Amino acid sequence: MIKSSYLRYAVRAMMACLFLTLGTAIAFAIAMKGEDIAHGLGKMLYAFMFSWSLVMILYMNAELGTSNMLYMTVGVYRKRLSVPLALKILFTCVLFNLVGGLIFGSIISLTGPFQGLPADNFLLTSITAKLDKPTLQIVVEAMFANIVVNTAVLVSMRMKDDAGKVAAIIFIIFIFAFLGYEHVIANFPAFTLAFWASGGHLAGMTVGSVIHNLVFAFIGNYIGGGLIMGLGYAWLNQSKSTYVD
Repeated sequence: MIKSSYLRYAVRAMMACLFLTLGTAIAFAIAMKGEDIAHGLGKMLYAFMFSWSLVMILYMNAELGTSNMLYMTVGVYRKRLSVPLALKILFTCVLFNLVGGLIFGSIISLTGPFQGLPADNFLLTSITAKLDKPTLQIVVEAMFANIVVNTAVLVSMRMKDDAGKVAAIIFIIFIFAFLGYEHVIANFPAFTLAFWASGGHLAGMTVGSVIHNLVFAFIGNYIGGGLIMGLGYAWLNQSKSTYVD
């Protein structure tokens, strides 16, 4: 696709963040309502609703940078892709995921649930906490986040019916969403939404803190998705054994 129609590939990458933005918005909106009912309920509701993001992305054939970390690494290892082409695909995908996150995160901040939010609401406190994490924590959490994401993608491919695929995706993605792990692409719309919902005055949100989070989340995501899941399983399956994943 990227060779025959670069624009179409870019738009599919932007569409991934459309679905991530919708998933992020409903997750935060319902979490804020849940916290009004009982402290701690919001986090569980957030994780459950956010999980639907990947369902939409996979079924709508959008291009997500974190799953491409696995695909591109496997493609290079198996000599199906050259390194320059794999890098072009991956970084094009991430770039237009970012563009989509900025656009759709900004637009959805104009909707009702994100108007006049108190400073201590679930959305703003969650993003403030993300931006305050130390480097090592971001890398480790991002590593596990993309292990989970790519596990959900691969497990869903083994399912024979749509009900099984959806259930697998939801309950696996719930793991990283509930644990608050770092997903660089998901943070694109989340940070954008929080910035505009706070009127541009979110505590701890500076250019430096945002770049710090995104850079090290990207590194951790690649370690988890590209090296551990992608390279790891590519190597495991390159054997004379009849057993392959």
